[in-house]
Amino acid sequence: MTALILAGVAATAATDDSNQSFLLRIANWLVELMEIIGPVGAGIAVALENLFPPIPSEAILPLAGIAAGRGLFPLWQALLWATIGSIVGAYALYWIGRALGRKRTRWVFERLPLVKVEDVDKTEAWFDKHGTKAVFFGRMLPIFRSLISIPAGITGMHQGKFLALTAAGSLIWNTIFIMAGFWLGDHWHIVEDISGLLQNVIIAVVALLVLAFIGWRVWSLNRAKKIARTGGEDGSAEVPDTEGK
Repeated sequence: MTALILAGVAATAATDDSNQSFLLRIANWLVELMEIIGPVGAGIAVALENLFPPIPSEAILPLAGIAAGRGLFPLWQALLWATIGSIVGAYALYWIGRALGRKRTRWVFERLPLVKVEDVDKTEAWFDKHGTKAVFFGRMLPIFRSLISIPAGITGMHQGKFLALTAAGSLIWNTIFIMAGFWLGDHWHIVEDISGLLQNVIIAVVALLVLAFIGWRVWSLNRAKKIARTGGEDGSAEVPDTEGK
């Protein structure tokens, strides 16, 4: 069983030596883990993936689907334990956020260059208003699916709500990739390629937003300094009106 699954992974990564080596190491570890302790091994791997995003769930979950398709364990167990693993990993990050809390987070951000207290207040207000949607849909976005747990903890989102949203969003994400492995077998990389493209788009968008924020904040600070030096919005000091006096 191990040889069959690893052979399929090697075939999908054959065009990229570094990718092949990385995928094979993950696949070898995960398949051996699943052979020893069954679908619980997939749950452990998914929990670690939440804590260490460089471990790609796009590689872990389809392998669980392939193993289920080849009779290593029932499909429903793969879905169940993968979702339990997602919840465990998410809760670990949630409690990191709770440990930080609003006061400590504010203290850190107040000391960062180009960041104002109003930025922290606006971010907290946005998450208080839209946190429900952010946690649910964030579970289905690469990178954010792990990180979204931290602001949920910082803002003190109700644990019952956090649990329900995490379970629902993670179940959808896990089902897509596990079923891809179950149905597509050695061709599961088709879905992984699409997810990789989505991840690159998200990284690019976030990078652009960060650069735009830095550029705007530097411009606004320079403009404020110029106004302070000249004493007027138009860059020229006001001339006192002495006519008629």
